Amino acid sequence: MREKNQIVLASASPRRRALLAQLGLAVTVYPATVDETPAAGEPPTRYVERLAREKALAVAAGHPGRIVLGADTAVVLDGELLGKPRDERHAFDMLSRLMGRWHEVLTAVCAVREGARHERVAATRVRLRLIEPAEMAAYWASGEPADKAGAYAIQGLGAIFVERIEGSYSAVMGLPLFETAALLAELGCPVLAPRPDGCASA
Repeated sequence: MREKNQIVLASASPRRRALLAQLGLAVTVYPATVDETPAAGEPPTRYVERLAREKALAVAAGHPGRIVLGADTAVVLDGELLGKPRDERHAFDMLSRLMGRWHEVLTAVCAVREGARHERVAATRVRLRLIEPAEMAAYWASGEPADKAGAYAIQGLGAIFVERIEGSYSAVMGLPLFETAALLAELGCPVLAPRPDGCASA
């Protein structure tokens, strides 16, 4: 596969790359470096939209003619962004707040190509069951929650805590496939159709 035909993913996330591969797309990875600090008073939806856009645009400048995808995911509870846990105590605090109630996972996707830009946001509701302190300790010891927003990973061991989900499972993983396919189609690269140069299969 010629590199020029591959979609560019502006993220180092192996989960996002795997999800694109699920669609049969060839992907090259060029992680974007952007400041992920929320702006003062910035609503969660605008925050993920802005970061997805900034990531895509930062990488697109170096890849003219190619589709560049940027994405960002945030866990939101009562309007508050829950980032990655600083340490075990912080992870316990987040899981204790999340368990037994609903929270929202927002994932924004931005697709850029030759000056054209299209964006979508997927909002998914997730409910975690009650989690015993011993389970939290064992989960932290697994190493999985240390770099995950909200201190859990739905695609990993953390799935045992997920009681219900309303919305897109792939969005909670980091890339909503329904919305991503729609963006690709808007840029002339439908997933289930003959693809012109610049939109290749894996």
